[in-house]
Amino acid sequence: MSRLVGTPDCPVLIDVRTDEDFNADATLIPSAYRYPFSKVVDLADALKDKAVVVYCQKGHKISHGAAAVLRAAGVRAEILEGGHFGWRDAGHPTVSTEKLPPRDMLGRTVWVTRHRPKIDRIAFPWLIRRFVDPKAQFLFVAASQVNGVAERFNATPFDIEGVFWSHRGATCTFDTMIEEFGIRNDALARLASVVRGADTDSHDLAPEAAGLLAVSLGLSRMFRDDLDQLAAGMTIYDAFYRWARDATGEGHDWPVATGKA
Repeated sequence: MSRLVGTPDCPVLIDVRTDEDFNADATLIPSAYRYPFSKVVDLADALKDKAVVVYCQKGHKISHGAAAVLRAAGVRAEILEGGHFGWRDAGHPTVSTEKLPPRDMLGRTVWVTRHRPKIDRIAFPWLIRRFVDPKAQFLFVAASQVNGVAERFNATPFDIEGVFWSHRGATCTFDTMIEEFGIRNDALARLASVVRGADTDSHDLAPEAAGLLAVSLGLSRMFRDDLDQLAAGMTIYDAFYRWARDATGEGHDWPVATGKA
């Protein structure tokens, strides 16, 4: 599962730990959400067409029982061997819930920022949806209205001056989120350097920063609708993440080194 987390192919992850177990370690596996194991059957209709992984503290009775209940309701549910402890102790990234904004009536975190996004305002939603809350809603509004919309619609503002989720010194909003949620792996650290370089015009931080800037400016001119641009940008950042995780040592040249056609 560690190869799927952070990618579009990640299954739905459901944390069914008891409150006592969760309070002893209030972190989540990236993109997971909590749900009471005794009520997990209530999710069945919404999960019928999805791959699901259920986990508890150690991957024992609660995981097995909850997964079995979902399978009996027609859901493709599996358990995570070793549970939360197994994932954590293997050194895989987790997400701190201390700074997680409240969810709306549909179970989503809601975020708001300036319209016409370029780099940080696409990278930040990508990181949220891939590692924190796959169902997160993003609102793009006029810059002068961000704080008012945040207040009226119970949304969390980001990437504007004077708010918690924004630039800090030489770092950008993408860096802030990685730090505050405690999501640490080598690929994200590498990608953060590229995003920071592109977003702060510091292309010396990573040779790929200039390329990300070019792609981002191109996307902003291709799409008039910010949500359409975000959907396209998700694919761009998926590609950058897979490069950062799996392909940084690979080059390309011509003619092909092997001599094969």
